[in-house]
Amino acid sequence: MTGILNTLLESGTFSDVLSRIARGANKAQIAGLSGSRKSLFIAGLLWHTRRTVFVVTPNQLEADAIAGDLTALTGQDRVFVFPPVDMMPYEEAPLSADLAAARTRALVSLMEVGRQCAIVAPVRSLGKRIVPISVFREHVFRLRQGETCDLDELADRLVSGGYDIHAKVESRGQASVRGGIIDVFPHDADSPARIELFGDEIDSIRSFDVNTQRSTGLMDEVLITPAREFLYDSERLGRACDAIRGELERVGSPQLRERVIHHLERFENGARFDNEEQYLPFFYPERVAPVDWVPNALFIIDEPARVEEALDGYEADVRETYASLLQAGMVLPSQAESYLSAHDIAASIDRRQAVSMSILSREIGATPGTTAGTGTEDAQLIAPVKQADLYAGRFEDLVHDIKKYRKRQYRVVCTVSTADRRDRLAETLEDSGVPVTKLATLSEVPDQGSVSVVTAEMTSGFQYPDLKLLLLTDAEIYGRQKKRRLFAAAEEGARIASYTDLTPGDYVVHVNHGVGRYSGVQRLEVGGVQRDYLLVQYAGEDRVYVPTDQVAMLQKYIGMEDAAPRLNKLGGGEWTRAKNRVRESARDMAQNLIKLYAARGSVKGYSFSRDTVWQQEFEDAFQYEETPDQWRAIVDVKRDMEKALPMDRLLCGDVGFGKTEVALRAAFKAAADGKQVAVLTPTTILAQQHYNTFTERFRGFPMRIAMLSRFQTEAEQREIVRGIKLGSVDVVIGTHRLLSQDIAFRDLGLLVVDEEQRFGVVQKERIKELRKEVDVLTLTATPIPRTLHMAMVGVRDMSLIETPPENRFPIRTYVLEQNETLIREAVLREVDRGGQVYFVHNRVQTIDEAAAVLARLVPEVSIGVAHGQMPEDRLERVMLDFLASEFDVLVCTAIIESGIDIPNVNTIVINDAQNFGLAQLYQLRGRVGRTNRVAYAYLLFRRDLVLTELAEKRLAAIREFTSLGSGYKIALRDLEIRGAGNILGAEQHGHIAAVGFEMYCRLLEEEIRELKGEAKRPEPAQVMIDLPVDAFVPDSYVSDSRQKIDVYKKINGVDTMEDAADLTREFVDRFGPLPSPVSNLITIAAIRVLARELGVMAIAGERNSVIVRFPEGVRYASQDIVRIARPFKGRVMLGAGRSQTIRVKTQGMPDREILDTLVGVLTEMRQRAAAVDRVTSTQEAIDG
Repeated sequence: MTGILNTLLESGTFSDVLSRIARGANKAQIAGLSGSRKSLFIAGLLWHTRRTVFVVTPNQLEADAIAGDLTALTGQDRVFVFPPVDMMPYEEAPLSADLAAARTRALVSLMEVGRQCAIVAPVRSLGKRIVPISVFREHVFRLRQGETCDLDELADRLVSGGYDIHAKVESRGQASVRGGIIDVFPHDADSPARIELFGDEIDSIRSFDVNTQRSTGLMDEVLITPAREFLYDSERLGRACDAIRGELERVGSPQLRERVIHHLERFENGARFDNEEQYLPFFYPERVAPVDWVPNALFIIDEPARVEEALDGYEADVRETYASLLQAGMVLPSQAESYLSAHDIAASIDRRQAVSMSILSREIGATPGTTAGTGTEDAQLIAPVKQADLYAGRFEDLVHDIKKYRKRQYRVVCTVSTADRRDRLAETLEDSGVPVTKLATLSEVPDQGSVSVVTAEMTSGFQYPDLKLLLLTDAEIYGRQKKRRLFAAAEEGARIASYTDLTPGDYVVHVNHGVGRYSGVQRLEVGGVQRDYLLVQYAGEDRVYVPTDQVAMLQKYIGMEDAAPRLNKLGGGEWTRAKNRVRESARDMAQNLIKLYAARGSVKGYSFSRDTVWQQEFEDAFQYEETPDQWRAIVDVKRDMEKALPMDRLLCGDVGFGKTEVALRAAFKAAADGKQVAVLTPTTILAQQHYNTFTERFRGFPMRIAMLSRFQTEAEQREIVRGIKLGSVDVVIGTHRLLSQDIAFRDLGLLVVDEEQRFGVVQKERIKELRKEVDVLTLTATPIPRTLHMAMVGVRDMSLIETPPENRFPIRTYVLEQNETLIREAVLREVDRGGQVYFVHNRVQTIDEAAAVLARLVPEVSIGVAHGQMPEDRLERVMLDFLASEFDVLVCTAIIESGIDIPNVNTIVINDAQNFGLAQLYQLRGRVGRTNRVAYAYLLFRRDLVLTELAEKRLAAIREFTSLGSGYKIALRDLEIRGAGNILGAEQHGHIAAVGFEMYCRLLEEEIRELKGEAKRPEPAQVMIDLPVDAFVPDSYVSDSRQKIDVYKKINGVDTMEDAADLTREFVDRFGPLPSPVSNLITIAAIRVLARELGVMAIAGERNSVIVRFPEGVRYASQDIVRIARPFKGRVMLGAGRSQTIRVKTQGMPDREILDTLVGVLTEMRQRAAAVDRVTSTQEAIDG
């Protein structure tokens, strides 16, 4: 790209800096630069020096802003952020995939000599020592199609490069080896690669999709980069282990000895573990920092004074932390050497050629465009760049100024963040008589006197008189930026269709036999033929071997909380009786729902107008691009409001997924039509939060927002109640006070209810009355299982928002024994970065003692206490003070579990975590990590406490589920059931426990369909197939038992001949050439498709033959069958009897020939049947 960067050469200041760099001047200083003005200069230096540019910033926020600007100016493949890793030695948690990918990309680019790229790094990231560049380079290699490759050697290289070997590659840093196929997902790759060998030659390299595991395209080569930064060979490992042992002998702490010995065992067994980098000083005595990898880079120091301040803060943090850890006996002395001192970092940068950029000049008497000081090489330059004016939606002023700048032959460039905004802005300017050029990127050079509009995200605008360049961004044009979001795909729940999570020991529900315990896949030989079966244990010694072609009869049992279900007995009517009881309950519920729906349909409501220009302006001011789910919900709500029927829609989505924005747009639509809006919340704190949000979003529009809560004076309340009655209040937000008898709305049009299930019976009845006449939008943060959603389609209007917001890091979760030093460090780390902490102690009797202990441990911080037995107004006052950051740490019970959203709280410490249920732990941990900051969760259990097996499983599970959206897998399943309870009513819990959640939803759906008079969906005809051939998936082909069940499920899901052919392609792609038993399985699935179409009842082996049996009433012309049999030379014949049969003689025939013969016969029959149908329909047409 060149474009706007080429115009920089017209600037005297920029040319001066370039010439100083070219002459080898060690230092240059430029003042007058901030925001995108600074980024433009950095991009220009990158472009025109053709060197690696290393930008050092005071913090991560600045680094992200500069990187965003540089990407817009130079292209994505040139800009890399190198974020810091803030992890203490005692913390053993995986790095988030995004963080690891960003660091790997940056290190790989640094490794390439002469690469023209920009590395943007907060100064803290330069302090952690890394391996020498030569070590990293050894683990970077390319694989090309056609080259020779030793499979074992490649597997060893992947393991030594830090890859985790799994049965299936699902995320970055993983690899899989299956036969001659290797799957690998490097951190810096957009998609994983599948390398297929033919002997020792790379036959093909393909990219593939992690969700489907199917190949998506061919690749000529793949670059394999390390999956971990900490790399070592066996020689270094041996030396390091000896050194660690030597130091351990001088350590007295039994806790530290135990931990280090455990780590040594893992090292010596070749097992990698999280945060093994804590031992780097033992492996690499040489002190290597990231800056040492690029001795010839040009360094840019962003705001040197602030960088120096950040360095001082970094050193103080590291020194204090390690001092307290050493004193507490939690680290080895040499581990403190993992970090460089501030002096070392500063000296390392000082040895490089560097350009310092700051907004303020440190010298006096300089004017823009002139050199301040003595005229020497290192004298400071002042950049003659000004900040652009702010228009904030005042388009008349914007157009006036753009016309003025055009007359002065300025290049005017407007950068907006979405294509929609670009088109609308271009249209607005052209309607005002300003000719506009739409640019695809900033690489196109705008002409002098021209106005260009381009889709690009820049931080801030500027005016550069030397270049006659005016750049305006969203921030200046609209007053706020609209950030584009990259959407993470919403993850499916652990649904009925997902057998991949089925592991031995899980409870399952068999449609005919009830609740049992799954015991794994077993291979049995029956009549000389091998098959796989799923073994399910029932009460007593009862067991059922479920054939793999009947996998659909099993559902994973999902019940209530941690309670284990009662196993059913085989035989008897226990299971049938349980199903019937649940069916009756589901029918009652379905009837009530349908009555409610019918009643609503007969009432006439208010039909709101279509969207106005104001509505567009209001929606455009939303600072993010809508997620797909959010947009669907907005469209649904607006469509409901424009109908004459009263709206009653339930909107489900986790906190932070964008429900409030949907409610805001609905409220604006109602208020713009002159109707009043009431927003009802269960707590005063939530009311306050909503009030703040509504006030901020409605700013600039002539609508009055009010809040009604008991924290207001009597006089204030009377004033608001009067305003509601007179209609001068457009939107009122409040608690159940809004439902009081003295509240009379002049013209209420919309009621927004937040978390309806948290209101009492009386309030719910009042809401029910309102529902009949006004539009109601109910918000809930409880996730609703999709199976329940599908069951209730057409009965309750429901919208789901399942797309998580971007830029959220997984919560770093630690399960540890209680330790005072650790608690102190965790609290201080959060408070030092300006954040707040939840300390959960779930015993009201001892909560004040816990707060006193914490105050003694961390006297530097302020502490508040909150629990459910406090008077309600005092509790709310404490929570509001915490929300306003009046104190640092809130010691509380689990009342925060379903509380408010406080983005500034990003550390949670849970005392006695072993006493919580999995759902509670997940919900509590979800109180942090609401922003783009790394959040921490410490789950503490008492030292020397023997955990129960259940508690151990819970704690292991919560640590495992750290990825965003993982809640929609197993951990959140408990919550989904709670959510189902919230919507279905508490009385349904017992029924869900009796038959499992999926069966409950299936029965509910059947009842709803029946009551609505819909025909039952016909069950596909079952064809019994029992052939004398080996048909199973061998362990040598698919070794992982969960994947094997998935393979069987896919085979059973074959509905067409095309499906069977596609499945063959998929298995060959994923696992390699099909072994005979697997090929037989797929062919049997194809035979089942043909048999179903022809009305076949059964195909079974009988005494050296296979009999194809038709039911009575299904007959094919005998002469056709005789004609079909002729090519098979006596092997195929028409059987005698009341029902029609076809006999295939199989004596001496191999498995493959038996199956091919059956496929041939049935395919020929299908073709003849189709021909007869065509003749018949033609004859009927002629007769007609």
